[in-house]
Amino acid sequence: MLNELFAEFIGTFLLILLGNGVVANVVLKDTKGSQGGWLLISMGWGLGVFVGVTVAGPVSGAHINPAVSLGLAAAGNFAWGKVLPFILVQMAGAAAGAGTVWLFYRHHFNRTEDAGAQLGCFSTGPAIRKPVSNLISEVIGTFVLIFVILYIADPSIELQDGAEVKMGLGTLGALPVALLVTAIGISLGGTTGYAINPARDLGPRIMHMVLPMKYKGSSDWGYAWIPVIGPILGALVAAGFFLLQGVLID
Repeated sequence: MLNELFAEFIGTFLLILLGNGVVANVVLKDTKGSQGGWLLISMGWGLGVFVGVTVAGPVSGAHINPAVSLGLAAAGNFAWGKVLPFILVQMAGAAAGAGTVWLFYRHHFNRTEDAGAQLGCFSTGPAIRKPVSNLISEVIGTFVLIFVILYIADPSIELQDGAEVKMGLGTLGALPVALLVTAIGISLGGTTGYAINPARDLGPRIMHMVLPMKYKGSSDWGYAWIPVIGPILGALVAAGFFLLQGVLID
């Protein structure tokens, strides 16, 4: 299991390094990609997922997201005993990725006077602060992600020679899941920045709190529960619909 945990750590690390890295490139002052826009950010996150899944997929299935681990376990496709270890290393990988983004762009962080832009390089935030609507946005976005994964990561998949199927984002293949995440970002990301991943938001938000930055503002802990609870609820709803359809078909 240690190899799976390391794969989850490094896969999540790469996801956050490249995902938050493209945000930093777009929103921080005096970067080459400054003002590149939301489409570039959405594509960057999709490519970050592509890289993370490519690395972690063959070893762990590439969950790289606590919502994926919880959703698969709730649907009966992943052992509950592995959920907590997977989540812990995903959180650690996300924090390490965010810390590396800060190290890489540290001079640009210190030139950026907009505290909100600095925080946006670590974690998500609402375009319009309406907690119930923001929560629903995260639930729906994560529902789409997990629901698609569950239909492709069906345990009926059979491989030759009795090989074990590693369930996760990697079950879709790196390119399809990258396109899926990009589509969610372009279509459903405009309200909250589409965390759809508790580790993606919470780990980097902790790093924002502890790292030194000129002009740094609040880490916005009053909002922090939404990108954690929303994806968890979305994953459980997706698993529920998946199991309900299985009952109806039987």
